[in-house]
Amino acid sequence: MMLKLVLLCALAVSAEITEEEDVLVLKKSNFEEALKAHPNILVEFYAPWCGHCKALAPEYAKAAGMLKAEGSDIRLAKVDATEETDLAQEFGVRGYPTIKFFKGGEKGSPKEYSAGRQADDIVNWLKKRTGPAATPLTEVTQAESLIADNEVAVIGFFKDVESDGAKAFIKAAEAVDDIPFGISSDDAVFSKFEVTKDAVVLFKKFDEGRNTFDGELSKENLLSFIQANQLPLVIEFTEQTAPKIFGGDIKSHILLFVPKASKDFQDKMDNFRKAAEGFKGKILFIFIDSDVDDNQRILEFFGLKKEECPALRLITLEDEMTKYKPETSEITAENIITFCTAFVEGKLKPHLMSQDIPEDWDKNPVKVLVGKNFEEIAFDPTKNVFVEFYAPWCGHCKQLAPIWDQLGAKYKDSKDVVVAKMDSTANEIETVKVHSFPTLKFFPAGEERKIIDYSGERTLEGFTKFLESGGKEGGAPAGDDDEDSDLEDADLEDADDSDEGHDDEGHDEL
Repeated sequence: MMLKLVLLCALAVSAEITEEEDVLVLKKSNFEEALKAHPNILVEFYAPWCGHCKALAPEYAKAAGMLKAEGSDIRLAKVDATEETDLAQEFGVRGYPTIKFFKGGEKGSPKEYSAGRQADDIVNWLKKRTGPAATPLTEVTQAESLIADNEVAVIGFFKDVESDGAKAFIKAAEAVDDIPFGISSDDAVFSKFEVTKDAVVLFKKFDEGRNTFDGELSKENLLSFIQANQLPLVIEFTEQTAPKIFGGDIKSHILLFVPKASKDFQDKMDNFRKAAEGFKGKILFIFIDSDVDDNQRILEFFGLKKEECPALRLITLEDEMTKYKPETSEITAENIITFCTAFVEGKLKPHLMSQDIPEDWDKNPVKVLVGKNFEEIAFDPTKNVFVEFYAPWCGHCKQLAPIWDQLGAKYKDSKDVVVAKMDSTANEIETVKVHSFPTLKFFPAGEERKIIDYSGERTLEGFTKFLESGGKEGGAPAGDDDEDSDLEDADLEDADDSDEGHDDEGHDEL
């Protein structure tokens, strides 16, 4: 009997799971017990020093409390990945925070969390993963609660919930992770919201308050309608809104960099908002507080300084990011409309940043390139030019710097080899798109204007072999390098994201 008691106590200790603000604290020793006890569990792998994890913490705890208060069987948990390194490795954690959803107690194939970082986003995403795509609303109070409890909610009003229109609505609901959907055939619900026939209505706590779908009921049309109306006409860029901004289907964004504390802030916003009305669903209008420290990397990405704000820039986030700058710096509704209209009509030329050519650009063994002299030097048909595209803040670039200087010194007297570098945060060129730092590219002599990506070891020996082989040993044709498509490579979305950008290949994010 005593032995049985001891064994039971030991089992209880091994399975003990503590909580912090309604969030389960998991370790390797209790991870599997947690999955058995809570079949639907969202797990955040974090680092205590990670700024993004600290910013997420209160919203994550709030979401955990909301679910717990509802009596939901969904739980939120966290793992200190710097301590529980075996778990981090097992689940492929490469950046912080990494958030994964374990459904049905299954450990094998957790789903990556893909919605926003606010409590409502987390709760809605989880409910979509565990319940019906659209909640049946049989009473007015249920519909009122759905609208009151969420920033955005979509309700389908269908007299026959088995109709083709209702089925299209359900398909659309299944495709949207971060917005709750409801469906009702109840007369009282129809009456309460003044709906007289089958309809889809998006309710929101901003702008017009509600939008009614008008068109043929299909999944595609409904998704387009939701996409056009789910975000405010003008949205502020913050850590919380970033996933919604970059995760949406609208890839053309106009950015207003403006200090919120300035006297004319409201005037600038009024003009910005007025201009936005004509481009709904085409261009996302975003404002960025230029005084916030966390936003300085984004200003740098656009070649802006705080003292130059307010300022406007437009960017497309397709396969290649392209930036545009208005001809005038005066921010009026008329000027913004003219700028956006020219963009939509394809009449704008991309804006490429460049520093002035330094007087001593060729004084040192490693030559300094900028946008204004890049074409002339890199594509000189008599030279083999090896270029490092770097960022001043990039840790991997700083590690590479002494080796790159040694390489420059080794070839300083060469008649046909040039070792160079370019600050890609301040200079852009049309022929080379830089997605991560450092990026190393070789421009061999000749009239063909070839570009070869360097993918070998970042050592003096590796670089030397590469150059001596004419770019064959350790090289690949530009565009064939798989590293450039790595999920952790650069993206405007990560321009303020310093905790997720250190991958195993030695790249830092833009």
